[in-house]
Amino acid sequence: MKKFLGLVLMMMLLATAAAVTSAKPNTMHTMEGTWELESFYNYDGQDITDTIPAPKGYRQVKMYYDGHVMWSRTDPNDTIGRFGYGSYYITDSELIETIEYGDYGMMRALDTLRNFTFELDLKDNNFSQITQDAEGNRTFSENYKRID
Repeated sequence: MKKFLGLVLMMMLLATAAAVTSAKPNTMHTMEGTWELESFYNYDGQDITDTIPAPKGYRQVKMYYDGHVMWSRTDPNDTIGRFGYGSYYITDSELIETIEYGDYGMMRALDTLRNFTFELDLKDNNFSQITQDAEGNRTFSENYKRID
C-alpha cells in the first residue's frame, strides 16, 4: 500500500511539474491580422518632424497570415488600384517582406526590388513600418491600425 501511495504521489508531482513547465512563454506581439493605413510620418533622421493623415478616400490595407502578406491600395485620384502578394517575417525590430507578384506597376518595380526591410515598431493594435536610408537614418513611415 505504501508503494502504491508513493507511486500516486510521484505521478501527481510529475503531472504538476509538466503543467507548470508547459505554460505558454511570453511571446512578441503578432503581425497576423488585417491592418489599415492611418497616417505617414516624416523624420529628420531620427525624430518625427511631420504627421500626414491618410487622405480622404485613400485606403491601404495589409493582411498578414501564416507567413504571407497581401496588400491593396485605392486612391480616388488614381484610377489604377495597387496590390501585392508575398511572404514576410518579423524579428524584434524588423519587418521583412518579399513580394512575389502584384499589379502592373508593382511588377515593373519588382524588376529592381523584391525584398523590403523596414524598422518595425509593433504594438498590439498598431504598427509602424519605418523606412531608413543607406546610413540607417529614418526617412518616413507608414502607420497602421489593426482592424481585425
